[in-house]
Amino acid sequence: MCTNYAPVQRQVLRDIFGVEPPPGLFKAETYPDYLAPIVRAADDGTRSAELASFGMVPRKRIPPGARRYDSTNARSETVGERPAFARYWRQGQLCLVPATAFYEFAYPEDAVPGGPPGKPVRWRITLPGEPAFGIAGLWRSWPDEALSFTMLTINSAQHPVMQRFHKPGDEKRSVIIVPRAQWDDWLACRDPEVARTFLTLLPAAAMHAEPAPKIPGAPIPDAA
Repeated sequence: MCTNYAPVQRQVLRDIFGVEPPPGLFKAETYPDYLAPIVRAADDGTRSAELASFGMVPRKRIPPGARRYDSTNARSETVGERPAFARYWRQGQLCLVPATAFYEFAYPEDAVPGGPPGKPVRWRITLPGEPAFGIAGLWRSWPDEALSFTMLTINSAQHPVMQRFHKPGDEKRSVIIVPRAQWDDWLACRDPEVARTFLTLLPAAAMHAEPAPKIPGAPIPDAA
């Protein structure tokens, strides 16, 4: 599960994603319920960027007394069935989540399922040679016209890079990076079955992972 990533700066939205940055501030690191830019496509194929809240159902949208649940990630295998995502998946409300890196936690190699988990270490995952990339996402709007989004995930148990993350015994999963050459095809796709053909992992050789511990109490600056 990915609940922490680094969105791109405004100039990168212009230079790489070909969109004007949306008005408003967003942080240099994104966590659940933070605002961050997403890229969508209109029916004529033009791209646009808007600020949206990370998590398909932001906490402030959950009715009082209702059970809280995490909706920052949507499992690709069940996205068409879960109430929080199904309608928007069927309607083809696909987006790209522009990022320069995303973060996952690795646990000690000697940790065993059911035993003490050990102290996890945050790692940064990037694409060498790519200053930014687009993560496959799904978006929705609310009656007040605010937007929210989720990242799609896939099983990564056999992936040499992404299999090292998450707690011992938990399923290994990864967000899905859409290759740049496929961005417009992904954004324009309105057929759920065709959309599934995009949901694959990049080769391990295209990815780089390194420890990136978070400094406790350090403030997160706004993105430039």
